[in-house]
Amino acid sequence: MRISAKGRYGLAAAISMAENYNSGEYITVISISERLGISKIYLEQVFSLLKRGGIVTSIKGAQGGYQLARHPRQITVLDVLSAVELSLFEQAEETVKSKAPEIESAMRVSVFDEIDGAVKSTLENITLSDLVNEAEKHKTNQSFMFFI
Repeated sequence: MRISAKGRYGLAAAISMAENYNSGEYITVISISERLGISKIYLEQVFSLLKRGGIVTSIKGAQGGYQLARHPRQITVLDVLSAVELSLFEQAEETVKSKAPEIESAMRVSVFDEIDGAVKSTLENITLSDLVNEAEKHKTNQSFMFFI
């Protein structure tokens, strides 16, 4: 499975917002852009999709910005990627349907549908809170300095 840049950036931005969720503040695209090193123009497109998908809410104006629509424990990776990746679970193209429909059906049921189900199940079980906790583990691991 290949996740596009839009999907990866959307997930990274959502995790970044989840890290600051408890502050209750609205976060600007510019601040996320600077923090993550992602183009502001590109992130605006991503946030438009996240808003349409119900992942974030927004307020316009000087004190405006974006905020997660729900608690990070209630937003899964599947939610975020489904909002941003328009073809996340697109059906696999038919391979041999006209000459060997039984093989086509076997591949679809035993391989492609199984893979889609496993991926979907995995993405449904990982929340933004889980990813914030994982990021925190990696943050502390990088802060150790060893001198000999």
